[in-house]
Amino acid sequence: MRETESAASSRREFLRWLSVAGAGVGAVAVGGLPGPASAAVSPEAQSTPSGGVNSDITVLRGGTVIDATGARPIRDAVVVTIGDSIVWVGREHRSMPVPAGARVVDVRGKYVIPGLWDMHVHGIYIEEFWPPLFIANGVTGIRETWGLPDVYATRDRIEQGLLTGPRVNTAGPLVDGPGSCWTGYPLALARTPAEGREAVRRTRAEGADWVKVYSFLRRDVFDAIADEARLLGLPFAGHVPTMVSVPHAARSGQRTFEHLYGMAIATSDREEEFLKRLRDTPIDPTNPFPYAQLMGELDREAVRSHNRGKAAALYASLARRGTWQSPTLTVLRVSSVPTDTLVNDPRLKYMPTSLRESWKVMLEARGPRTPERLAAEREFFAFQMRSLGEMRRAGVGVVGGTDVLNPYCMPGFSLHDELRLLVESGLSTLQALQSVTRDAARCLGTERTMGTVTRGKVADLVVLDADPLADIRNTQRIHAVVTRGTLRTRQDLDRILADVEAAAARPGAAAVSSAAARISDRMAQGGGCGCH
Repeated sequence: MRETESAASSRREFLRWLSVAGAGVGAVAVGGLPGPASAAVSPEAQSTPSGGVNSDITVLRGGTVIDATGARPIRDAVVVTIGDSIVWVGREHRSMPVPAGARVVDVRGKYVIPGLWDMHVHGIYIEEFWPPLFIANGVTGIRETWGLPDVYATRDRIEQGLLTGPRVNTAGPLVDGPGSCWTGYPLALARTPAEGREAVRRTRAEGADWVKVYSFLRRDVFDAIADEARLLGLPFAGHVPTMVSVPHAARSGQRTFEHLYGMAIATSDREEEFLKRLRDTPIDPTNPFPYAQLMGELDREAVRSHNRGKAAALYASLARRGTWQSPTLTVLRVSSVPTDTLVNDPRLKYMPTSLRESWKVMLEARGPRTPERLAAEREFFAFQMRSLGEMRRAGVGVVGGTDVLNPYCMPGFSLHDELRLLVESGLSTLQALQSVTRDAARCLGTERTMGTVTRGKVADLVVLDADPLADIRNTQRIHAVVTRGTLRTRQDLDRILADVEAAAARPGAAAVSSAAARISDRMAQGGGCGCH
């Protein structure tokens, strides 16, 4: 009884200190904190199923905080979390009391950054693989870009604490027009403006966060979707439909443009010619793939008539309207690299055998990757990279995403590839980091509660062994992850990876519902119309 009263008193003293010091002080006194040898966990703390320790109060002591706000890094800092909230960030000092049972972790020589967000994901419902792999790679939040019943169910299990995984922001059902590559799959088919409005209402009724528009929507249907989304207060985002110009989509309020689709045509002197051809070409609903192939061909042809002045004016307009680019460079790059680069990736050992086989089928189905074809794809990818860099310098917002579940896009791992590609495209290391932290939250409209290492934000953090601002590849050097206030050490993360690797080798792994399985199989084999 005395120990309980003592612990309660210690906690009250700590909270009282925070309430006084937090009123306006930016430095915290922690010189008297117990060292790492006494980093005891209170008796009520319990191990989570995935190996983390769920202690109410966690103190990360002595590291360098890169808070992603753009402010200078805070050296010799301390970060305090209580439950799922960051309650203190600042420099070390000497007067801060620490309650009994707090977990104090020495992170001197380490770097503390916000938890990462992958802003274009599919397949979170593959629960034995996707959720743990995201957490093991420091990805504490995802934007799931096709709402399915399985997606909602997995999201709810994570929120209820029944499953360890990232926070899930999800689209509703994919909304597409007649001739869609996904006809026959779970989607919202919108052939008329009325059906477009109904698709938006369905998205809201299902509890999704935003409306996903797709490639085959007619302009009048697109306009109805934009209007209904505005009336209901729902963001809408996704592909720029082939029959809608990029400037019109931006004026209509489309939040994000995925995969850089339409950007080459929109910056071409021949834009009207290309758009007319797309409008006038009939789509065979029994075989939409020739039309999808035409889309890609015109995109590549448009590069030869690129107008830099027109591009600059468009980028300035997108920046003024607050339109975001979600380039998914990881999936775009797949077409431009030799086959052995993909099939010999050592990280494939964490993918289910069935998925690895599906990805091989995709490569074989696309035919020989000749030197000439690879050179042409590399040239187009280089254009996309240059364009993205120009957009970011013009002030267009960029969020990092991967299109996980598409061939050779792997949950968690590929986001670090995306960060490297963003830097290669011309973003600074800080801008790349912000694209998956602060700017991801801004894009989602959740910047008041997440995205930076600041007081009052959720307790999602990554501790790194090296400085990501010196080399963005250092985001892969993960020392620990804090998600929803629960600390997972490197040992915990290694155990997660070992469990996933063992599961990946097991026959029949990754079973999901029939509807989700059909979509997963189609995407894994390169089905649909390009990226998703």
